[in-house]
Amino acid sequence: MGANLSPADMSHAMLVAVLMHHGGSLDLPATAFEPDALGGPDGAFHAVGMEPQPDGTVRITVHPRPDVDQAGMTTY
Repeated sequence: MGANLSPADMSHAMLVAVLMHHGGSLDLPATAFEPDALGGPDGAFHAVGMEPQPDGTVRITVHPRPDVDQAGMTTY
């Protein structure tokens, strides 16, 4: 998964996967959507990493946005 998806589609797919894993919904505090929580001081959204784990799970993590004009997507 991922090689044929745009960064926007991949972000959407990860969000849907997290929500579905939690029964279709997840309650978050409103502060989760404040600018400092979503991105860096330059206004760019944080990047998301998806790393396969040895036990067959996938770890989704937040990373500083790459300093590139394009999406900065890397697949393994």
